Amino acid sequence: MTALVTLLWSCTSKQEKMENRMNDFISSYEKTVIPLYKESALSSWDANVTGTDEAWARSEKASLAYISYFTDKEAFAELKELKESGMVKDSVLARQLDVIYNQFLAGQVDTSLLAGQVRMETEITKKFNSFRADVNGKMLSDNEVEEILRNSTNSVELKAAWEGHKMIGPAVADDIIRLVKHRNRIAQELGFSNYHQMSLKLSGQDPEEVTGIFDELDSLTRGSFAALKGEIDNYHSKRYGIPAESLMPWHYQNRYFQEAPEIYSVDFDSYYADKDPVQLASAYYASIGLPVDSILASSDLYEKPGKNQHAFSTDIDREGDVRTLDNIKPDSYWMNTIMHELGHGVYSYYNDRSLPFALRDAAHTFTTEAVANFFGRYATDPAWMQYMGIIDADQAGKIAGDAFNAFRLQQLVFSRWAQVMYRFEKAMYENPDQDLNQLWWDTVEKYQMMKKPEGRDMPDWATKIHVALYPCYYHNYLLGELLASQFAGYISSNLVTGDTGADMKALGEFFRTKVFMPGMRYEWNDMIERATGEKLTAKYYASQVVGEK
Repeated sequence: MTALVTLLWSCTSKQEKMENRMNDFISSYEKTVIPLYKESALSSWDANVTGTDEAWARSEKASLAYISYFTDKEAFAELKELKESGMVKDSVLARQLDVIYNQFLAGQVDTSLLAGQVRMETEITKKFNSFRADVNGKMLSDNEVEEILRNSTNSVELKAAWEGHKMIGPAVADDIIRLVKHRNRIAQELGFSNYHQMSLKLSGQDPEEVTGIFDELDSLTRGSFAALKGEIDNYHSKRYGIPAESLMPWHYQNRYFQEAPEIYSVDFDSYYADKDPVQLASAYYASIGLPVDSILASSDLYEKPGKNQHAFSTDIDREGDVRTLDNIKPDSYWMNTIMHELGHGVYSYYNDRSLPFALRDAAHTFTTEAVANFFGRYATDPAWMQYMGIIDADQAGKIAGDAFNAFRLQQLVFSRWAQVMYRFEKAMYENPDQDLNQLWWDTVEKYQMMKKPEGRDMPDWATKIHVALYPCYYHNYLLGELLASQFAGYISSNLVTGDTGADMKALGEFFRTKVFMPGMRYEWNDMIERATGEKLTAKYYASQVVGEK
């Protein structure tokens, strides 16, 4: 008995010692990392809003300072010893140890390599942000190119707009290949085969599991997509007055065929032509008990020269300074986008600020995408549009069928596009010296069933900003769609009472307490199971989109 007591006391004593060391480490970590994180976020925001060389220089410096913090080899050695001891058992401390350990593991390379990566990313970002497409002598923004592709029926004009936008490719392709090889070198120095594998593993994902999910979804959606692609081609054949076999990529109403062409009779843009997407989004989030006034007050919402032409949400300090950058116009695309970005925003804003800094973030990057997707879908949902006073009950009833078909088509189109992005990036990092131009079009033809223009040999893969600047991330958008459908399934089965006001408040409370406030306290699948009663599953997405249970 005495020996057992002594053994237990010894274990307890060692656990207490290790946990005290972890607490000491966290105190030092927070004192240093929080100011670095905030400066990096602020300077990146300023650079994306203003586009000035001075702002980008500050952003590069701040980003490097933040990244460099995680290169500290003594700090990593301490974390490694704590992790390998197995004696940090307190759940919150242990979770912080896992999260911070992976942050430092990614930084255990020569600082000059990290500095080189930041410099290359900054230069590529500047090129993307300053690029405007030269279309018949006019310099057009991405929004203006998209308007032509969406609305014109003149094949010559469509081709000119599409090809004008693609000229960013030659301007950045060589830079991106150098960056890909540089990232691979960093990954290999850390013991990974390539950067793609490293990115997934350090984010808590198993690359084989992700590929398996994508294989399953490919099998699940291929037949349905092929049938709908036939409908799309028949529609566009009539729209443009050309044979279906003559359709080219510029005929699919957006730059990448990543969004569903408008083949159904619902003109969603017309419903928003005289509406303010920001006001609508603000009113909606307030109605579910998640007001966004503070977020919008700090945001930059409309087009201006030099500004990033895309959209994102950022959490400046994990203390409530949450912002979104947009280029809003009164149409359904930007209605979806502001709802989406504010979905990211409320996830960040309504975190549990009693959690340690390291855990005051989304359970995983794709779980915040799921929330954003959940809310973004509302922009073309007749029931939501009626709830917001955009249409009346008769209009909602008239467009319900076509609206669902449009939603289903959008999901299938996006699912196939996400396949392209995931497969291309995976193959590119596995062998960046292969013919990437051909790889891109082989992948597009296989998964999107869209023909390459005859004789085209251009770096069209390099025109997608995510390939360069948001690497190994795109698969999370599709995983986010799966989880958005799972959230929708849970909410409709468990929270809907028929009382609209009560249902709205219950929806907001569900997200706030079950999804936002846990932060990173639990691993992502654990959080999902706690919130919905099940681990991540494709069955709800399949039921919604393909009609399979």
